[in-house]
Amino acid sequence: MSGRRFAPRAVLFDLDGTLLDTVGDLAEASNRMLAELSRPLRSLDEIHSFVGKGLPNLVRRCLTEGGDATEAEIERAITVFRRHYAEVNGQTTRIYPGVTEVLEDLRQRRIKLAVVTNKAGDFTLPLLARMGLSSFFDAVVSGDTLAVKKPDPAVLHHACELLQVEAGDALMIGDSQNDALAARGAGIPVLLVTYGYSEGMPVDSIECDGLLSNAIHVLDHIDRP
Repeated sequence: MSGRRFAPRAVLFDLDGTLLDTVGDLAEASNRMLAELSRPLRSLDEIHSFVGKGLPNLVRRCLTEGGDATEAEIERAITVFRRHYAEVNGQTTRIYPGVTEVLEDLRQRRIKLAVVTNKAGDFTLPLLARMGLSSFFDAVVSGDTLAVKKPDPAVLHHACELLQVEAGDALMIGDSQNDALAARGAGIPVLLVTYGYSEGMPVDSIECDGLLSNAIHVLDHIDRP
């Protein structure tokens, strides 16, 4: 499985857990929210396992794992979280090893690049800019770009439309079952990094076309022209 090679015209990247380690900021915003709402705080490991299906899902799990909350309480908590996350977004985020080198290499080969994330656009675009990555990407599809999120394959099809490539000419790089399911549904091969979040699921148990222990290994799977 690890030796499969591809000749993509476009590479689509997940954001949190694939390009960027954002869990510190997410944990800070989550615990500021929980404190404001007089709820028990969560550990970094708990937050780590909650990341993956978008910020509303993260807030919901913070409130309901081992506890309970009404839909009205969850909606209020989402508003509180967004306020706190806007303040800390990017403060402790770091680019994973190998990411910048991979993006530079793919750009030099004129392969089109996109971010496809479940994070809301209000946070995605400022974060990419803050981390100095915006210029690498020809398109960004956020969690609120369409009415659906990953694992719905529509978001990957939308990214391909923006890049003007067929799905069969794309490659997805992610860290979770969300990414794998979306890619499979879209007819796009998918490589998963082993250092990401994966919602507490062992990444080697997820069906994919290869596992990457470091982002730089993306290049081992892409044929040079």
